[in-house]
Amino acid sequence: MAPISTQWTRLIRFVALETSRVHIGEPVDANLDVGVAAHQGTPIKAYEIIGSALDPAAQVTRKILTVKSLLSPLTRNEIGFVRCLGLNYSDHAEETKMAPPPFPVLFVKPTSSIIGTEATIVIPAAAQPVKEHLPDYEVEFTIVIGKAAKDVKEEDALDYVLAYTGANDVSFRKHQMAVSQWCFSKGFDNTNPLGPCLVSSSAIPDPQKVPLKCKLNGQTVQDGTTADQIFHVRRTIAHLSQGTTLEPGSIILTGTPKGVGFARKPPVYLQNGDRIETWVGGGIGTLFNDVKEERETLAKL
Repeated sequence: MAPISTQWTRLIRFVALETSRVHIGEPVDANLDVGVAAHQGTPIKAYEIIGSALDPAAQVTRKILTVKSLLSPLTRNEIGFVRCLGLNYSDHAEETKMAPPPFPVLFVKPTSSIIGTEATIVIPAAAQPVKEHLPDYEVEFTIVIGKAAKDVKEEDALDYVLAYTGANDVSFRKHQMAVSQWCFSKGFDNTNPLGPCLVSSSAIPDPQKVPLKCKLNGQTVQDGTTADQIFHVRRTIAHLSQGTTLEPGSIILTGTPKGVGFARKPPVYLQNGDRIETWVGGGIGTLFNDVKEERETLAKL
């Protein structure tokens, strides 16, 4: 099985200033953190890509478009299925005083949770007040599957990776700690930023050498590396594909390093008006997201 080869190294999805339509493209500036540029209002130029983000044969053209607004690099329909690992960093297991798991701890979430950079993380009415529901941040290195993978061997696992990206697995600890199934506590609508771009698997030949950080209101709260993963990317893909087909476009969030809010002393939780920045290295870049509470006015009956 040969590795997936693409014409692009980094892929973004965006609304173009010239057309007011959604396009995909490759940033002209290979070193630009597109998330930072979008946040600061710095112009982003991209070579238009013709085709689908999930099609390795998609063509990078010489037509240059200007980014009006940056979107999640994949649509919810393209993603289809979101898998996530819990307790997958040794330093995170240590800070939570939990033993490293013998197998990957898997949970899933709906694609309705996915948002892009600059989109608002919404704390739903069902998860308020925050002092009771305890919303938390988790920066994550994320795998994008590029071709159907089933019963994959570890040595072949990276051949099924189209790209990597970043994510913030916003979690609501009240419900997470109450039960063994985490889908509800981590799956609310519009709570999982993804992006800001895809980086081809060929550009990150060793996914166990990627740094990642999280800032809350400008203060660094997480600063880790994928080298600390308990189940590395190869093993994760091999394990999750046993008896199960990982479809193209599906993503795997691979866990978070130490520094999460609930393990800090004193604990730190997301509040209305907070700003979260999650950065993943290897050219992936930074997600910027504000936190807002959903407001509901209930009519008196």
